Amino acid sequence: MKAKWLKITFLGTGTSSGVPMIACDCAVCTSTDPKDKRLRSSILVQSPCTTLVVDAGPDFRYQMLKHKVNRIDAILLTHPHKDHIAGLDDVRAYNFILEKPIDVYANSLTEEAIRRDFYYAFTDTKYPGVPELNINNITSESFTIGDISITPVFTWHLKMPVLGFRFGPFTYITDANRIDESEKEKIRGSLIITLNALRKQKHISHFNLSEAISLVQELNIPEAYFTHISHQMGLHREVEKELPPGIHLAYDGLELFIEENLTNSC
Repeated sequence: MKAKWLKITFLGTGTSSGVPMIACDCAVCTSTDPKDKRLRSSILVQSPCTTLVVDAGPDFRYQMLKHKVNRIDAILLTHPHKDHIAGLDDVRAYNFILEKPIDVYANSLTEEAIRRDFYYAFTDTKYPGVPELNINNITSESFTIGDISITPVFTWHLKMPVLGFRFGPFTYITDANRIDESEKEKIRGSLIITLNALRKQKHISHFNLSEAISLVQELNIPEAYFTHISHQMGLHREVEKELPPGIHLAYDGLELFIEENLTNSC
């Protein structure tokens, strides 16, 4: 069977504290607009044959239940910060239902953190019911999972290397504040990009709103959705009015359907 589509679902679009943030009574955190409620950043990538999750933070269990994700083929991890890996313990449910380990794709730095934080999943004598994770090391080479081809894009989160991913015409980058010119070439030609934009003010390790807009325009990508957003960004409906054509704030539950430049086959 052949098809030509990808479906991207934004499982979470918030920064490490989520929105609303605990104990905050600002206008964003007390907003009743559903688009101002942001779980930790993650996306679901689906094709005719394959289901992938990018990042498994503290909200992973709730995100899987909310979107009725009954099977996954792999989890791709961008970097080892807790808001991107803390939910890996909940893979146990998929191990039980699917009767197999779950493939996890990560760079060596993230693998080291996983083996440290979830040490009980890698001991010689395992307690029954621990998560079963099959870790695959990501290098600079493109790779394929099921019918989805993936190109790693290396970015910088201050001094930490963070992985972005290009899936055909769609590129996903979070937790970055710098991208080398050689890596930008991997992004060029994308039809849609998702890029982190933490807030309007300058930040030491994340793109702010103006920096994210400038990068989208530099790369000449026609459609962009910003993610990893903090409550400091402002109300979703107000910020949307300020953005250039083709550029939007992503929100939890947003779905994108991509049918161009793809040749999936099961």
